Amino acid sequence: MIRTRFAPSPTGYMHIGNLRTALYAYLIAKGHNGVFILRIEDTDQARNIPEAVAAIYNSLTLAGIEYDEGPDKDGGFGPYVQSKRLPLYQQYAEELVNKGAAYYCFCK
Repeated sequence: MIRTRFAPSPTGYMHIGNLRTALYAYLIAKGHNGVFILRIEDTDQARNIPEAVAAIYNSLTLAGIEYDEGPDKDGGFGPYVQSKRLPLYQQYAEELVNKGAAYYCFCK
């Protein structure tokens, strides 16, 4: 099954380029009986605009782009907000380090 995703950053408001990317991902998923996922890329906390997330939802709705999984539609692979995935990433990173398959970087 094809799974595509649209992952906008709420550091600004949706623009036509964002909408085009969402539409491509949506059409590819739907054209192959797949799943279209919305993930919010909120890792740049210093520049996040709180109202931008609501604008993302509103823009997708107005464009008729309905996601199958996302922050408010759990498909079993969440969380769908990037900042809430940090504990999951940390767990897997530690497992890789413990297995000797990764290492800590002490770069400056």
